[in-house]
Amino acid sequence: MRGRVARNAFALGSAGLLALALGGCSQSTPEEEAAQTNLKIVEQVQIDENGAEVKATEGAVPVDPAGDGKATCPPLSIAMAGALNGPDAALGINIKNGVQLAVDKHNSANPGCQVQLKTFDTEGDPQKASAIAPQIVDDQYTIGLVGPAFSGETNATGDVFNQAGLVAATASATNVTLSEKGWRTFFRGLANDGVQGPSVANYLKNTLGHQKVCVVDDSTDYGLGLAQAVRETLGPVADPACNISVKKGDKDFSAAVTQVKGASPRSVFFSGYYAEAAPFVQQLRDGGFEGIFVSADGTKDPEFVKQAGEASKDALLSCPCGPATGGFAEEYSQKFGQEPGTYSTEGYDLGTILVKGIDSGAITRQALLDYVRNYNGQGVARNYQWTPQGELTSTLIWMYKVQ
Repeated sequence: MRGRVARNAFALGSAGLLALALGGCSQSTPEEEAAQTNLKIVEQVQIDENGAEVKATEGAVPVDPAGDGKATCPPLSIAMAGALNGPDAALGINIKNGVQLAVDKHNSANPGCQVQLKTFDTEGDPQKASAIAPQIVDDQYTIGLVGPAFSGETNATGDVFNQAGLVAATASATNVTLSEKGWRTFFRGLANDGVQGPSVANYLKNTLGHQKVCVVDDSTDYGLGLAQAVRETLGPVADPACNISVKKGDKDFSAAVTQVKGASPRSVFFSGYYAEAAPFVQQLRDGGFEGIFVSADGTKDPEFVKQAGEASKDALLSCPCGPATGGFAEEYSQKFGQEPGTYSTEGYDLGTILVKGIDSGAITRQALLDYVRNYNGQGVARNYQWTPQGELTSTLIWMYKVQ
């Protein structure tokens, strides 16, 4: 998820208003439809870059942020930066909540080491993130960061965090080029789009046998990068007659719908975020498209189901994010009154790694950077160990379905 262009932060207050804005005239809102059908995003299968199933590792015990309860440390803080307001805020809030759960579990068990979480709302906007980054690095108590969340804002701020020697571990930024900037403080907590794109493309082509796919991107850093990887992997299966670019913030997709209908593909892959994916899939269904709607991590959030309603049924969603399982899912739901969302697990895992580093005695930026660089441990989502470029040494993709 991630890349983002600057945009108006105004967000519609309800799915009902959204439906009106789209000219909808149904008797019930998409939220009501989703509630009536109890649609949910359910994990299906874990796949490799060839689109083939890989059985999930069973029995691995994740590291506990509580530790042994004997940790001592001076007053310290870690930061979280991402969209906490705006049309894609759910994704940032998921991460923030995950980090908060890890920090709270740690602090509750370790009275001698109280770590503060400081949150920064970027709205997913690279310009806003650029204004916030100096505030984070100028705080002498802040020795680590989970974020930024999106690729565009990560690209805009990476130099600042690198120069400050501040660990910047993103739970969600997937643009491939971020690890090619030479930043020594960048760590990606999930697979990048160079893995996700080929994986989902080969899943459609090889596993599901789709022979014609329309690929639609939202013109953001994230959307363009992921769509390029998908198109290249699909090859001739990606129909050039419906190679389409829309814009972040669009609500009228009639031109794209007309192109898709003219091509009659087996599936449509949308490379973008749920705020656009929801009205797009609604308009595709209203226009008579009966194929499979496919998207990726930027769409894989309960908000997509709420906003799209019945139109979201049977949508396939890829994600480098791991499903929330076991005790973590229960603790998260109890604390926040909702189930973990996309990247909640990664936020929790990365928050856990940072507080475990502090517990180990890594109480300066340099020490925590060295700790993360040499880290090798099991999280809820996966095992975390990084290359010198900040990429995980092991990367797989999950496929989810709205059902």
